[in-house]
Amino acid sequence: MTTTPPASSELPQALQGSWLRFLDVYEPLRPDLYRYCRNLTASPWDADDLVQDTMARAFTTLGCMNEAPPNPRAWLFRVASNLWIDRVRRLRKERQVEPDRARSSEPRAAREAAGTLIARLSPQESAAVVLKDAFDLTLEEIAEVLSTTVGAVKSALHGGRGKLMELPESEPPAPARAVLDAFCAAFNAGDLARLTSLLLDTAEIEVVRVHTEYGPEAARKGVFQGMLFGSRMLAEADKRGGIDPRFMQGALPTLPRVEWRVHRGEPILLHWYAHKDGEFVRGITRVDTEGDRLSRVRNYFYTPDVLAEICGELGVPCRVNGYRYFWPTAG
Repeated sequence: MTTTPPASSELPQALQGSWLRFLDVYEPLRPDLYRYCRNLTASPWDADDLVQDTMARAFTTLGCMNEAPPNPRAWLFRVASNLWIDRVRRLRKERQVEPDRARSSEPRAAREAAGTLIARLSPQESAAVVLKDAFDLTLEEIAEVLSTTVGAVKSALHGGRGKLMELPESEPPAPARAVLDAFCAAFNAGDLARLTSLLLDTAEIEVVRVHTEYGPEAARKGVFQGMLFGSRMLAEADKRGGIDPRFMQGALPTLPRVEWRVHRGEPILLHWYAHKDGEFVRGITRVDTEGDRLSRVRNYFYTPDVLAEICGELGVPCRVNGYRYFWPTAG
């Protein structure tokens, strides 16, 4: 019996259903996957990007497989390893082609990829060292993850540990202080119009892993609206929905406040939410600027691993919001 493929208008809903079922199975593995990616990348931001790319690649690859992988965690590590190896090889090739440009204006991701591990180790060596030292996988398990032999793993571990050394991090130039001050002033005044006016017409505004918008008008109706007034939904999540009620954690409907601090040389915005037992950071925002305007805004709200790590390094209290704003379909 043949089935008629869904019309293009039905595809988003069909894909969303499959994606949610995929998350129900694989999302519990995110903490381990983040820890693996974090050890590879030397940056929480790049680790989160690699996790995101890995989950997307795993989802599409799973749709082409006849049977689900017997060891989901090892399989996710394999997908992440392949993506990381390809990324580092591509980066190194670009540096060989344009060494002067790479030194003078390389993006943060490129600099982070040249961090402690990657500067001295090959991609296979770095992955083998992380899998062994951080996760205590057996040689056979590492060989499975890296699609290689036990002998090659032994060689990678020996070579990688011999090269491993700490190197100082290079940090990007800070966005204009005036833009950050203006953002905080508008946000803390609850002035949505003034906040929106800081955006370029071509600005990209993203709640990482959840939603992306373009331009001031979309941000005014969407992400910025939620950033300013979403605390009310959080405080009443058990009645209104919009976030898993398990993450209410005594939140109050009081408007959040924001301040900027420097983390590893990069200014970031911390979003403080009022709770019955005090204030806690529940979101972090990174911005890119052009002149006195914002060209990109990335809000890390549904990224518990990143939130916990950054707040821990800054010494500020935080509460996390889970990986998504809805209940798993399994209940």
